[in-house]
Amino acid sequence: MTHDPLLARARRVWLKMAGVSMDFPVGGGVEVAVSARSRLCPPGWVGIVGLGDAVVVTVPTGRWAGIVRTVLHELPVGVLTDADRLRAVLPIAEVLGPASLAYLDECDFQPAGLDSVDVVPGEHADLAGLLASVATDDADECGLADITSDAFVVRRGNRVVAAAGYRRWPGLVAHLCVLTEPNHRGRGLAPAVASAAVADALANRLLPQWRARPYPSRQVALALGFRQLGAQLSIRIRVSAQTPLRRLPERPRRTRRESRDPRHESACVA
Repeated sequence: MTHDPLLARARRVWLKMAGVSMDFPVGGGVEVAVSARSRLCPPGWVGIVGLGDAVVVTVPTGRWAGIVRTVLHELPVGVLTDADRLRAVLPIAEVLGPASLAYLDECDFQPAGLDSVDVVPGEHADLAGLLASVATDDADECGLADITSDAFVVRRGNRVVAAAGYRRWPGLVAHLCVLTEPNHRGRGLAPAVASAAVADALANRLLPQWRARPYPSRQVALALGFRQLGAQLSIRIRVSAQTPLRRLPERPRRTRRESRDPRHESACVA
């Protein structure tokens, strides 16, 4: 694979959070390592991060390392963040994700500005009002309550109807968080506030990260110049199960995937 500086930088971010010395295999493939301190997933879970043509996986104890390594090495790299495919070969109790991972190089940034975007502190009462105006799932999904940056907002009258900011992650990452009030979605407000937050992150020499599950969120990211480089998935294995090694069915059954864990929230609810 031709050297891709943005991909290399994104990979370094996740390797720092693995909690153990490991690397994305050169030339593609999967590496599995035992790490009780992994931040790729919640404690006690298996964390899977695929970027480009390679995947890194952390397991909490050596008990599962061998079986996970055997199973994943038998699967194509492209399906290792597909929960349905993994359910067919591992005794999975819970799933978080998958969340797509997109990143932005400054030279690719496509601003989508509005003159009416204001800047307020991240703990501003008007921002709390926006969070209170949406469904709890939307508020949890966007992660706006946990930003460490200022908030970039659009008002209609005295009310904030769209806001964006970012939470600073290890490795100089700015994890974008965007929320638009339901009655104002589809009007270009999400790209506007997100653009202001991205510009601030770039000015602070941070790497903008956009993680998304919903299609509209991914579309906002693409419009701003983000490139989707991979995906992240966390799974919790049933401890009491006798681990079966089954063949993958031709048509894996569909399951509902939900996530409230901050490692899997979408960047944007808009």
